[in-house]
Amino acid sequence: MGSEGAAARGSRTLRAELALKALVADLEPGERLRRVLEQGLVFAGAALTAAYTPDGAADTLSLVDSAGVPRTLYGLRESYPLPGASPVADAHRTGQPLWLTARDLGARADAHRLPVRDFSLAAVPLGAGGCLVAVGDGPDGFDDEQRSCLRLLAGAVARPAPARGGTGRPPGSSFSLAVGSGRIDVDDETLDLFGVERHGFDGRVETLLARTVPEDLPSLMSVVEAGHRSIGERELEFRILQPSGEPKWLRLRGRLLPAGDGRPARLVGTVADASKLRPAVSDVTRIQRLAAALATAGTVRDVGGAVVAALRTPLGADRVALAELESDRLVVTVLDPPEPEAWPQLWRSEWRSEWPDAPVRAMPTLAAALREGRAAIWSVGADLEPALAEVGPGGLAVLPLPAGGSVAGVCLIGWDDPHDFGPDERALLTAVAGLAGQALVRAHAFDAEHELISMLQRALLPRRLPRLPGGEAVARYLPTTAGLELGGDWYDVIPLPDNHVAFVIGDVQGHNAGAATLMGQMRTALRAYAAEGHPPDVVVSHANRLLVEMESDLFATCCYVDVDMEEGTAWSVRAGHLPPVLRHPDGSTEIPESEGGPPLGVLTQADFPMSPLALRPGTVLALTTDGLVESADLDIEDGLARLSGELSAADPGHLGTVADALLAGANRSDDVALLLMRYDGMAVRPRRESWTVWRVPEAVRHARRFTLRALRVWGVSEERDTILLVVSELVTNALVHTDGQVRLDLALFHQRLRIAVADASPRTPVKPTSIGWEATGGRGILLVEAVSATWGALPVGGGKQVWADIALEGEPQAGG
Repeated sequence: MGSEGAAARGSRTLRAELALKALVADLEPGERLRRVLEQGLVFAGAALTAAYTPDGAADTLSLVDSAGVPRTLYGLRESYPLPGASPVADAHRTGQPLWLTARDLGARADAHRLPVRDFSLAAVPLGAGGCLVAVGDGPDGFDDEQRSCLRLLAGAVARPAPARGGTGRPPGSSFSLAVGSGRIDVDDETLDLFGVERHGFDGRVETLLARTVPEDLPSLMSVVEAGHRSIGERELEFRILQPSGEPKWLRLRGRLLPAGDGRPARLVGTVADASKLRPAVSDVTRIQRLAAALATAGTVRDVGGAVVAALRTPLGADRVALAELESDRLVVTVLDPPEPEAWPQLWRSEWRSEWPDAPVRAMPTLAAALREGRAAIWSVGADLEPALAEVGPGGLAVLPLPAGGSVAGVCLIGWDDPHDFGPDERALLTAVAGLAGQALVRAHAFDAEHELISMLQRALLPRRLPRLPGGEAVARYLPTTAGLELGGDWYDVIPLPDNHVAFVIGDVQGHNAGAATLMGQMRTALRAYAAEGHPPDVVVSHANRLLVEMESDLFATCCYVDVDMEEGTAWSVRAGHLPPVLRHPDGSTEIPESEGGPPLGVLTQADFPMSPLALRPGTVLALTTDGLVESADLDIEDGLARLSGELSAADPGHLGTVADALLAGANRSDDVALLLMRYDGMAVRPRRESWTVWRVPEAVRHARRFTLRALRVWGVSEERDTILLVVSELVTNALVHTDGQVRLDLALFHQRLRIAVADASPRTPVKPTSIGWEATGGRGILLVEAVSATWGALPVGGGKQVWADIALEGEPQAGG
């Protein structure tokens, strides 16, 4: 059989006539109408067709039936007033068809109510009264051949039975559901359909939902669950399990009424036995399920998975491939089955992410189908290039995926055994292609934006953690999977002087670019305040004041822990954040009691108390955000208890494995940040001596004498002259150029001696670029640089500390 898309346009109406004649004459009127509507999907290229007939009692045009994608996607209503200004009513009153492009629809007074804008609409009067409505995916409307098909189909529609109160539609039961509480009022017919006895029914919607086939429950919950509602009509087919174990199809039709006058929002409507409406499984139900799955598909692979689920098993296909169209090349995103052996030899020889071996123009049959933009079908034995013929030797369907007037990609469906393509199946394929094309464009944009957001998120967090003296730290960040959002969770590890390390974790209110930006600012501010040498409570207090002055309307929480890696002591400060969790060396866990302050950015004047922590070698410190320990189903106290239990059972020798295990059951509806530190203790502690320099004429001589005493005690004999020179220069510089107290600190660690002089001036010494013979100063820093291994300056408590390291050649020997 040749390509449908490549056939002449003038034969489309003829094929539609033949298809209509092939319909069984003794079909029940409702089934005949459904078949006619489905022909509109195949031969007129419509994404949706619907029939409306007059309801004299209500003076309206009411929906009788529809085929294709859910009509709510395009804003088609259950009924239209006969005197109203709508395309449906206008075509019925005038007896003339209306052909409306996307621009025509956008110019109408009710355009603001349309859920989407980029589609066209046709309204063709029915001979016996009423209107046939067709929706096209493209913005330019239906062409002449498609219009002829729609006129033919409208003429083939005998007047169906009245939409309400007649005998043409199967009897339906009624219900009224309070969506907030889940209480439902139903009649006996509804209970009979679900197989529930009246005397045993408790009035809860969950009792009825329990009879639903598990695969159909998500789409049904999207209709009746309060958290996923929007005002308007509902229509859905689903299955329930009968007492015999056999499934039965039911059709729900209803309207969600808003809350008002003290009454809750209600879903009212009917339920009917869909197996009496249609003799086989409903293709429209498959479309409804696919539309529901694609509505939540966030990535290109999600779209592909939904398409495969909708087509491969229901159609008995052997393979399905989905590919995006990028310029002149197809990029394969889904192959099902994924094993290379299931695909043609050419594909296996060029197995990679891109379409094997050639661009689209090298496959003329496929290129022609994409240019045509219509579903193309070939039966067994078709003359195709090997790369396509071997995909479906028993039958091949090529579905170009339309999106906004262009082609977003293509879907290939292949069968090994000879396969016949019936009208219903063609309608299903056409509808699937329209839905998948739009979803593919959305998902591609989502993927690109998600990658950008992930890159930004990674840039705002530390690229790597520093090596710690006497300990090890690991961190994990797990972004939310709920939507496309930037998170405000952050962590940081800040090395400080004298073998102190600050561990910080925090969370900014909200999930958006503003929260992420503020997170980066807070992380930078805390790091800067910590580097200035402030104690933990002052660091957090400064960050709070900064956030208040920024007037961002957001607040942040954080936990800041300053750990002395030499002594194993720590001070913790909490600003509206979770407390740290400690795992002791014996495996027991503890959540230390600590008084916390308010979140940052709430109060200008706030106290942030410090709480002490004692760390023995082998203790693990765990800091996390609420996404790990709190969710809609988990209280924060229970979450912390669970975290403590999992931490207790873990092996602290492998922190990375511990972190991954703790995140295994994390709540993915929120971001999660986790920071773990194992305190091992320093095997060799630095020797330290400190002395406050007196501001007296012989201050430098006293500083040198103090240094000599310390060197004798430590057994340092090498480099004494160099050490005394550096002490003299740094102390002299501080006394001459600053006011206030001057402190001299000496620290010996392994074979390196650090000399540090702190003063009250924040001004950092500047190394002169040149010194003339007549200059009387400026040589001190040059001398320090010349004799030291390294030197520098850092802020300390409003002043600074200038330091220099002297490398020692021999091992110090303790002396007297």
